[in-house]
Amino acid sequence: MFKNKIYNYISLEFIKSFVLILFSLSLIAWTVRAVNFLDLIVDSGYSTSTYFTYSLLNLTNIMTKFIPLSFLLALLLTIIRLERQNELLVLWTSGIAKSKITNLFFLLSVSTMLFYILFSTIITPNALNKSRGLIKQSGVDTVTNLLKPNAFSDAFKGLTFYIGEKEDNIIKNIFIKDDGNNLNSLLPENSTAKNKTVIAEKGVVKKNKIILENGFIQSYENNDTVKIIQFNKTLLNFSNLDNRVIKDVKIQETSTYKILNCLKDHYYNQVSETYVKNCPKNNIAIVIENFSRRFLMPLYIPLVSILISFVLIYTKNKKTKILNRYIFFTLSFTLLVLSELLVRYSGISNVGFYIYSLTPIALLPILYLILINKFSKELK
Repeated sequence: MFKNKIYNYISLEFIKSFVLILFSLSLIAWTVRAVNFLDLIVDSGYSTSTYFTYSLLNLTNIMTKFIPLSFLLALLLTIIRLERQNELLVLWTSGIAKSKITNLFFLLSVSTMLFYILFSTIITPNALNKSRGLIKQSGVDTVTNLLKPNAFSDAFKGLTFYIGEKEDNIIKNIFIKDDGNNLNSLLPENSTAKNKTVIAEKGVVKKNKIILENGFIQSYENNDTVKIIQFNKTLLNFSNLDNRVIKDVKIQETSTYKILNCLKDHYYNQVSETYVKNCPKNNIAIVIENFSRRFLMPLYIPLVSILISFVLIYTKNKKTKILNRYIFFTLSFTLLVLSELLVRYSGISNVGFYIYSLTPIALLPILYLILINKFSKELK
């Protein structure tokens, strides 16, 4: 009963530290990322609500990346806190073996690993996929921010803007060149023009529409003729135009189920992007790398728990104890950095894949036996 209370207390201390560190690091990184996402409003004309929703959906991706580091920091801080309050000393004198605490740390690492896998395989891909779908479905909310005086703007594919003056929602001396058939609705149905130029004296911007006044449309037909249509007023609607924001689903936004199907098809030499998006036959390495990020990278978290447990080894010298903390923290941090760097090579060759996947599995029992042996020597 006493041991269970101790284990619950240590687990609770770890969880509080882990949650605090994870959310703190994630919020800092998310704030920086959210600033970069302001381009959605400034350069692409999306609404503020689309920007905030898109930014929030990307928070899960940031959290996933910080889970291993948060585990390392939380576990080390928990040990240091227990040592400073002499709670570890009470545990040793009450007969609780250090191996039991190590096993507890290992169980916490397995729980964290499963938490990571839950995020990396289900929550994060779905959230990122929804964020990309949001960009696809959300049309341009306003073009006001896209139009700057005395500057060319190519925010829309095949469309170039230039305005001489701008005051609030009033623009003057407008030049628009269309090379992408975006403004076909302004021409007669029998027009074959691919290139069009619109010049107007004045325009009024209303969200994603512009009312042009006193101008003309010059179209270059396929038969090498030029047609000019004058107008007093005409309406340009930008809601359905294609801006330059990437709308194709990226590999990290692809569901885990499709990733597994892609690898299965690759194994049986039946790869086809028709059925599985982001399953390139000539670049299957990127799919294997993504698989490794989702399933194999979290295997390094239990290994970190064993490395940090070496801090529990008794040392008489206080300076040596502090030095040990730095050493094993550095080793653990280096391990996490290497796991992040080397995952990129796991898809290049079978050797790279097996080395990356088997390294934590092979090192874990070896380091655990060395640690238990160190604890046993303390009792002699």
